[in-house]
Order: sequence, then structure tokens, then C-alpha cells
Amino acid sequence: MLTLAWRSLCNRWGTVLLATLAVAMSVSLILTVEKIRREARDSFAQTVSGTDLIVGARSGSVQLLLYSVFRIGNATNNITWETTEEIKQRDAVKWVIPISLGDSHRGYRVVGTTQDMFTHFRYGRDQALKIDSGREFEDVFDAVVGSEVAAALGYSIGQAIVIGHGTGAVSLIEHDERPFRISGILAPTGTPVDKSVHVSLEGIEAMHVDWRSGSRASDGPTVESIRAMDLTPRAVTALMVGLNSRAAVFREQRSINTYQQEPLLAILPAVALQELWNLLSVAEKALFFISISVVGAGIVNLVSVLLASLGERRREMAILRATGARPIHVFTLLGLESTGLTIVGVASGLLLHYIILLTSGWWISKEYGLAIPVELPEAQDIRILAGVLLAGVIAGLIPALTAYRTSLSDGMTQRL
Repeated sequence: MLTLAWRSLCNRWGTVLLATLAVAMSVSLILTVEKIRREARDSFAQTVSGTDLIVGARSGSVQLLLYSVFRIGNATNNITWETTEEIKQRDAVKWVIPISLGDSHRGYRVVGTTQDMFTHFRYGRDQALKIDSGREFEDVFDAVVGSEVAAALGYSIGQAIVIGHGTGAVSLIEHDERPFRISGILAPTGTPVDKSVHVSLEGIEAMHVDWRSGSRASDGPTVESIRAMDLTPRAVTALMVGLNSRAAVFREQRSINTYQQEPLLAILPAVALQELWNLLSVAEKALFFISISVVGAGIVNLVSVLLASLGERRREMAILRATGARPIHVFTLLGLESTGLTIVGVASGLLLHYIILLTSGWWISKEYGLAIPVELPEAQDIRILAGVLLAGVIAGLIPALTAYRTSLSDGMTQRL
């Protein structure tokens, strides 16, 4: 029966190729979408890693996460510098990265921070920020830009940039009297860091040294005189905190949340990220549903091809019956053909999936900062392949049953 099924498939290689290709493309699509979905979720969850607590003004955990990590939205209030120093000096605290937001450059957020940002900030699998070219900021008016900012705006080391007041794409008020100079360009990270302009906290203070009540004085100090001033910040937007021991994280979180001097909120980044991802899970499920629908369409196409070929094979089935083949033999033959087509389609789809990853993985990493490793199929992939294979075998029973019920006289009758 296996030899007969193989020869029958070879005799109809055109329609067989189309049916196999439909199954292969649907399998490769669902595997690739599922792979990208998993990696995107892991990348999302690892946007910030190694940070034990994120501290900001009392609001909501998702809101604090959005403006401190993803640079979306604004804080309800700031944290005083005295509180920042107090948290930094705690015995359980190993390091603190202060973040000051509120300005932008041509639609990209400007982040005021310290050198600790380049020393202690981690993303992904404990990866540190790397300077692709240039150096970290040293002067008050130095700026380190993310890879996407540099690529989109065509910036290079030493170029002067003007920072605008506010966070809009178009700034009505710009600090054009005190331009910053690009001292470094960060390597791609696939995180919001790529879309940020990093300056020192002193640089943030220097921009606003002559601002009063939301407006700028007409005769402000010169750049050189500003460098000589005390530019200690009065407040920051948020803090990223690393602890000496993970065991102290809940104790420190509770201590900060009950801080008496000012209302604060401390969140665990991983918990807040999971909460935010749950809000976005509708789009994730919709994408997976579309992939399942494509697989279903491939299986339907396989059944359609097999059913369409039955009309042409009526005489073949009748000859088999006339030479002694029983209905169960015809059923087995059609079942073997559909199973073989499904197995070849699934195997081809898996191969096509790896070809897509190998050929387009570098482009996805470059354009979106999302690393797509080429790995052996995971448990979820194996379940998908098994499900497609089972669906194909079951669907193949439809033409097999149709052929089983076809009588010998029907196959010998000439249809007009």
C-alpha cells in the first residue's frame, strides 16, 4: 500500500506540490509568529533587568513603569533630591540611578541621569549599555544619544543639538541658547534607550537655570558662568534602585511605600511588566488566532485538492476494486496519501521556518532590536506541529471515506 500510495502521489505531482506547499507555508507562518511572539514577550519582560525597585511619586505601578522605563506619559510629581540622597545612603541599597524627564529633542525624550546609568543599568539577559562610538557625557553640555535617534536624525559625534521644553514632537520653546554636543552614541539595545537622549542631571539644571514660573529670563547667564554654578538638582522624576541582597526587596519596598517625608511608590519591575503585558495580551491572542486560521486554511486546501482529485480517479478506484481491492484498501490508500502529504508539509514548513529565521533574523535585530535566536523546537512548537499533523490526518479521512463509499459500478459508469 505504501508503494502504491507513493506512485499515486508521484503521478499527480503538480496538485500534490501545491497542497504540500499550502501546508508548509501555514506551518512556517504559525511557527515564525509564535517564535517572534515569545521573543518579543521575553524582550518586553527584560526591558530592564537587574533593577530590584523602581521608585517614583505615588501613583499607579503601570503608570510609573511607563514613564520611567518606556518614556511614555508623565509623572504626577517629582522626588526631592534630599529623599534621593536618603535612599542612596541606606544600608540595603547598592546603587541608585536617578532619572529626570520633562524635555525632548525632535520628539525623542531627553533623560537626565548620572554615570551610574552606564555602569549599573541592565537589559535583556544582564546586558550592559555599550557606547558604539564616542564616550559617555563628561561636560555639563554633553549628550549621549540612542542608536535609533542617531540613525533617524543622521547624527554623528561632535554634532550640536538643541533640546526643547516639553515632550511634544514640535517644541514651541527651545533651549537654543545652550546647545548640547553629542559625545557618544549607544549600541542598539532593542529597548526605549535607543529612542532617548541622555544628558547629565547637571545638564538638565543648566538648561533651566534662568527659568522662572515656566518662562525664561531675557538676559540669562553665559554657558561658562553656568559651568561654575552649583548645579545640584532639586528634584528627579524616578529612581532605579539595586539592592545588596534580593532578600531585602520586600522590606525596602514596604519602607519606601510608607515613607513619611513625601508620598512615594516602589514597584518591582518584573511584576509591573507582567501586569502591563496582560493589558496587551488581546493583541497577542489576536495574532495567534490569525496564525491558527491560516493553518486551518492550509488544511482545508489539502482536503479540497484530495476531494477534487477523486473525480479524476474514479476509474482508478474502480480498477483497484475490480482487481480485488476491498473498500478498506481504498480507504487506507487515501488515508496514507493524506498522511504523507501532511508529514511532508509539516517537515517542509519547519525547514522553511528556519530558513526565514536565518535570512531575516539579522534584519529584525537591526530594525527592531529584537534578537531571534535559531534554536531547536521548544515544547510549544512541538505541540503545534503535532496538532497540525493530527488535524491533517483527520481531515484526510474525509476524501478517504468518500472513496470508501464509492461503489465499483459508479467507477465504471461513464458520466456525461
